[in-house]
Amino acid sequence: MLAPAVALLLGGLVAGCSGGTDPAPGSNPPPAGRSSTAVVARTPVSAALATSGAPVVALSAGDPAELSVRISGAVFRSAPAVVVASADDQAGVQAGAEQASRLGVPLLLLPAGGEPLPAAFAAEVSRLAPRTVLAVGATGDRLGSLHGVEVVTDPTKLPAITPPAGGSPMTVLTRAASKKEIPSATVTALTTTVAAATGHQPVALTNRDPRADPKAIAALAQQKPQRVVAVGDFGSTKRLAARVAVAKTGVQLPGGGQLLLPGKRFVALYGHPDTSALGVLGEQGVKASVARAEKMAKRYDPLSKMPVVPTFEIIATTLQGSPGPDGDYSFDTPIKTLKPWVEQARKSGVYVVLDLQPGRADFLSQAKRYEELLKLPNVGLALDPEWRLSPNQRPLVQIGGVDAAEINRVSDWLAGLTAKNQLPQKLLVLHQFQLSMIRNEKKLDTRHDELQLLIHMDGQGSPDLKEGTWRAVVAAAPQGMPFGWKNFYDEDKPMLTPKQTMAKRPVPDMISYQ
Repeated sequence: MLAPAVALLLGGLVAGCSGGTDPAPGSNPPPAGRSSTAVVARTPVSAALATSGAPVVALSAGDPAELSVRISGAVFRSAPAVVVASADDQAGVQAGAEQASRLGVPLLLLPAGGEPLPAAFAAEVSRLAPRTVLAVGATGDRLGSLHGVEVVTDPTKLPAITPPAGGSPMTVLTRAASKKEIPSATVTALTTTVAAATGHQPVALTNRDPRADPKAIAALAQQKPQRVVAVGDFGSTKRLAARVAVAKTGVQLPGGGQLLLPGKRFVALYGHPDTSALGVLGEQGVKASVARAEKMAKRYDPLSKMPVVPTFEIIATTLQGSPGPDGDYSFDTPIKTLKPWVEQARKSGVYVVLDLQPGRADFLSQAKRYEELLKLPNVGLALDPEWRLSPNQRPLVQIGGVDAAEINRVSDWLAGLTAKNQLPQKLLVLHQFQLSMIRNEKKLDTRHDELQLLIHMDGQGSPDLKEGTWRAVVAAAPQGMPFGWKNFYDEDKPMLTPKQTMAKRPVPDMISYQ
């Protein structure tokens, strides 16, 4: 038996939309509660898609019937027909999906068993205001109590219906179902009907983050949807919306995708473009540096399960022995000097990290001076606490340090800049070879979705000495932190080979050469 409230709701629905076309002026509408093929629309009609609402809608449910209603509500504004199948009849679900796809109308699923029609199902039918319901499989008997709505089991008995014309600014995201979620075949059936109505194939992901999938990024960039309906477990809707906005730009990082770690390994040349005294990056011009970085990265290809990305770590601000005009003991390299290196790196698929040696300045004020470059997708940031001096400290007299609170102010600003400009994830490198260099280290904020923090062990010396420093740095870091390792051509006695470097545990995600 139909629940009384549901019957009343459907009765009201039928009185308002039985038949197919509105009665002509002066004509008599058919009596409420009576269906008649004589009033079925003679001209083709189409479903209307929902064009307003939140730009990203995330739908996850453990019940197929509930999910079908939610998908219909997010995608369709109205429909001339609705296809209904039983969730426990997989063959019926597939057949229903074929019919709904052919017509460009919703597919609604009924719960397993002979339970009364759910109120949510009845409400959705009422909202869609269909002329006809096509029952697939054994659902016809359960729909027989839909007073005034024509229920048919033969698709040829449907009125003339065509899918919505033209493409729609709407895309469906799907992801592989876990054991606790709806079977993937059912999700595929439901989303296939949406694809037919919108004209866009669903974008399938392997995890929650579309930024991790180069193919998904390319598809979203091509479709440029105004609305995205995500079906499956995607976590926070707010976070998913921000990730989708970045993916839609289509901009990808060197090595592919819009995420940094895990999934990539960075092999970097360190130094300043104007001098070889500060590292190998200054030993040759920009094009020769690109070739050298690529050659070094290739040495790691056979040793890495992840793509190896050639990288420049460019010293942007350099510690000075004199205070300078601003009294901070740090020289700011002009942007016009760095820009050709950054632009050539971008053209060549090289990632760039701008390194700050702030002296008595704070990291945030220096980082903001390079905002123009940090707005580029292939540019990250490195903080070198060794050269972060207190107001009473002098260069090369003692080793500097910084509190986690100051680093967190930088990460807050950099994450905001990245989000505002819808950029791929940015690398924020923290150099460390003494624990005092990062005070209150456990308070580092690692939650920004726009950033990937990495602690880079850049001590020098014998392999045994560096191994001890490595173990100390790794042990002090927040849980889950990735790490980097630096090899020195002159100071390390002897310098580790790529194979020896990759034998470190945890395996370094960034390896620099100075």
